[in-house]
Amino acid sequence: MIQRLIFFALLLIPSIAEAKIWIPEILGDNMVLQQQTEVKLWGKAAPCSDVTVTSSWSKQKIRTRSSADGSWELSVTTPAASYVSQSLTISDKESSVAIEDILIGEVWYCSGQSNMEMPLGGFWNCPVEDANRTIATAGRYSGIRVVTIPKTAALAPKDNVSAKWMKSTIENAPQFSATAYFFARMLSDALDVPVGIIVCSWGGSKVEGWLPEDIVRSYGEFDFEKEYSQVVEYDWQWHYYTPSIMYNAMYHPIRKYTVKGFLWYQGESNVGRHKDYTERFASMVDIWRANQGGEEKPVFLVELAPYQYGDDISGPLFREMQHGIPATVSNCGVVCTNDLVYPDEPQQIHPRMKKPVGERLAYMALNKAYGYQAVGCEGPSYRSMEVKGNVAELSFDNASEGFTPWNGLEGFEIAGEDRIFYPATAHLDTDKKTILVSAPEVPAPAAVRYCFHDFMPGNVIGMRSLPLVPFRTDCW
Repeated sequence: MIQRLIFFALLLIPSIAEAKIWIPEILGDNMVLQQQTEVKLWGKAAPCSDVTVTSSWSKQKIRTRSSADGSWELSVTTPAASYVSQSLTISDKESSVAIEDILIGEVWYCSGQSNMEMPLGGFWNCPVEDANRTIATAGRYSGIRVVTIPKTAALAPKDNVSAKWMKSTIENAPQFSATAYFFARMLSDALDVPVGIIVCSWGGSKVEGWLPEDIVRSYGEFDFEKEYSQVVEYDWQWHYYTPSIMYNAMYHPIRKYTVKGFLWYQGESNVGRHKDYTERFASMVDIWRANQGGEEKPVFLVELAPYQYGDDISGPLFREMQHGIPATVSNCGVVCTNDLVYPDEPQQIHPRMKKPVGERLAYMALNKAYGYQAVGCEGPSYRSMEVKGNVAELSFDNASEGFTPWNGLEGFEIAGEDRIFYPATAHLDTDKKTILVSAPEVPAPAAVRYCFHDFMPGNVIGMRSLPLVPFRTDCW
């Protein structure tokens, strides 16, 4: 028996000695690296061997030594953004790997559920507005590169996942996340630099699916043994609610990739659990920032789209929670989408207006992440109410230049102490930049609400055509 063990051990020695450099697929041809920073590279080599990285933009060779299990990691300094094709070579004494056609630019991680996943080509019976023109002109944006992580599940963290960087071409564009692509296109137009987008999303997923098991177990509401025992084969149609599987198989393999910031478009599957969400979202952001290069890296999320959830209160409560997240999560912003639905879409959970969603995310990034404060990124938001007789006068933040339209403001309701809301008449005080709200049924106003329903698009916008954020003045 001992002789057989020795024999098999000897057989293993050549394979260890001949181990080749390995890198995860996310580090591949056509990728975009974040400019002017220290980007992480990682992989495996022969155990306890020297690993050298050589870049086309620097004469300096970066070296490290692999650990006993062959793992290695190092950082490479990147130059300013450029459309000039670059390359990297990673080697040890036994082998080398070359990565070709790299661009240096801005890189963003884009995650969430189906409204982030939704490609330019659309879903079944769910088109994307202006998709055909966007696809037809995709070749003009040669500096945009997109990697879409396929929906993959695992019961334990993985080190690799299929990840192929794709150029912006007519042939590739239909597969790209519409929201992420429109974001990248606006960012590229504004900054005139290459933009890399990592799309890591799964339709129907909950925020708990993107968190590691130890954190989700601490919530005490998931039976992991039961959940995992049902995962016999990876069929996305029935297990997208399973906790931690997206973190394990999709995020964990790419967690070290250096990015500028994070975009998040998710929430539909957590509607009804808004009281838990802020803490869980904050935990996820902490993980992103710890792995991908900085405590203050920006994170921007998209407000839950108008949709009839059924009880007419779960949607607005969730949106209200979302707009409160920046008070807890630093360097965070929320894009309002209350106006980005058509009247025929109350039961369409995938609204077709994705271009303005992506562009509003880009405006927020330009303002908050790149310092272009002349670019507006936030619409008016409720600040305070003063009752004057039978009229409620509302004051707002982000409204120093006023509102439009001047007449026919829609979406307002008003109630007295009986808590019965009635449709209200609203008009502007153009001098004071306030909105005056009243209804004949309410002689003594106690509360005002604006578009505080599952599906109730309003028409009030600020001077940069960004919508008034839905709100309530009460806490009933």
